[in-house]
Amino acid sequence: MNITISKPYAISERGRRQNNEDSVFPLPEQINDEQKLFLVCDGVGGAEKGEVASSLACESISTFFSTFSSESLTDEFIQKAIQYTEVCFDSYLREHPEATGMATTLALVYITSEGVWIAHIGDSRVYHLRGGNILYQTEDHSLVNSWVKLGKISSREALNHPQRHVITQAIQGSDSPMKADTVLLSDIQAGDYLFLCTDGMLEQLDNEKISAIFKQNSSCVAIKDAMMDSCVGKTRDNFSFYIIPIQKVQNGTSLRQNILSFLYSFI
Repeated sequence: MNITISKPYAISERGRRQNNEDSVFPLPEQINDEQKLFLVCDGVGGAEKGEVASSLACESISTFFSTFSSESLTDEFIQKAIQYTEVCFDSYLREHPEATGMATTLALVYITSEGVWIAHIGDSRVYHLRGGNILYQTEDHSLVNSWVKLGKISSREALNHPQRHVITQAIQGSDSPMKADTVLLSDIQAGDYLFLCTDGMLEQLDNEKISAIFKQNSSCVAIKDAMMDSCVGKTRDNFSFYIIPIQKVQNGTSLRQNILSFLYSFI
């Protein structure tokens, strides 16, 4: 499977906070349509510490992928990238003990010949949309989501619950090792979108509104603008997102079969 993307768009804004503890990879000014790895991270730990955590996670994971990855990817490879990131956290904390307690969420997309690998830790999300319909989304590692699963509160109550920002999993260091939830999406079609975001986006956008924005806007730029219109000046928390449009999908297996059929026609 050969997946071609159009130009992705990324935004990372501080909202009404004094500093921005979110990070994205690649940076918006470094985006190109050959990019395979996309990351959105939401740092935890207060001024500077959260910013360091999210930035360090983006740097460490992107370094690991660029050094060791190939066309084929596995869950084991992704978990090793997380472990490497935790070691990098350990190294930073040894030199900067004042940053103890810093942590970050992770939302990851990696495009391969097998499909799209998705991984996440915490409450930053990844969506797969087609025609504005949400085909897949990650499940938050959060306190309120655990209560929803237990039946203690409803999904609607969770949207505005005062403890909705409390996460139950985050990248912190090897003393608190984490394992990302991963999935390989193989049903990818031209016209699909992948959407990564931090929880700040969800202050103004629930799934119904996200779906409506993708249905009502025919271009990536228009979707990006609609997202910004919904959040700028309204969102208290930092908010960041990546929009990745799927332009073309070519099935390599079918192409090979066509070539063989052509050759057999001469036998």
